[in-house]
Amino acid sequence: MKKRQSDNAYIQANLSAWDEVAPIHARHNQSELLERVCRPRFSVLDDTATAHLKRLGVNGKSVAQVCCNNGVELLSCKTLGAARCVGFDGAQGFVDQGNDLAKAAGKDVEFVCCEAHEIPREYHSSFDIVMITIGVLSWMPDIDRFFSKIEKLLAPDGVIFIYEHHSILMMFEPGHADDPINWELSYFRKEAYIDDSGLDYYGGESYQATPNASFSHKMSDIVMGGINSGLTLEYFEELPKHISNAWWNVEHSGIGLPMSFVMVFRITNEV
Repeated sequence: MKKRQSDNAYIQANLSAWDEVAPIHARHNQSELLERVCRPRFSVLDDTATAHLKRLGVNGKSVAQVCCNNGVELLSCKTLGAARCVGFDGAQGFVDQGNDLAKAAGKDVEFVCCEAHEIPREYHSSFDIVMITIGVLSWMPDIDRFFSKIEKLLAPDGVIFIYEHHSILMMFEPGHADDPINWELSYFRKEAYIDDSGLDYYGGESYQATPNASFSHKMSDIVMGGINSGLTLEYFEELPKHISNAWWNVEHSGIGLPMSFVMVFRITNEV
């Protein structure tokens, strides 16, 4: 019980930190996005995400995104032909941004404000694709618990599509392209990493930020998180592609480390 109480405290602190940065992000990009989403082929998905979503048959499929931010990736799924799209995020500020963007784009996308472990039962067994993108897994204190919750969203034969930064990056201190590489943390670290520098990864604005907690999950932890929830690992690929707003120093180091990965889990249909 002690661990669960601590985990919930981390989750609530992260939600507070995320909610307070929502208006800061909006000042940086909401006006531009309100114009961009109106374009017929609007998409923020890179070639990797686009190719995998097409391979999974996103056209005509129902898609949920857990921790969806302002919803631009879901709107991009709509561009690819997705049917029902629902985004879940724990910050009302980002949900409001998503609703404004969907309205401007004239696209039917639903946004729900709720914590990732507390998605209402009415959405269970409803989605062909559940999408997890960068920055989500490292905010989850217990990866097994997270998978056990989100797998409930899957319709029969549904998949969880994950496109995230690689776990090994958590070992390094993030830096600019010309900064040195510093091995900061153990790959096997269990303790939370607490940061109070804020979450404005667009403009780097300084503000009185609520501390947030991130966690390093080994790749094997992520694989086993899905398997322990009864899912089948269908696809796994490590990539050199840098998809974050940090670790530019690692990208430009020439070391050749993996910087991102794609993972697909499929629900096992009951016989």
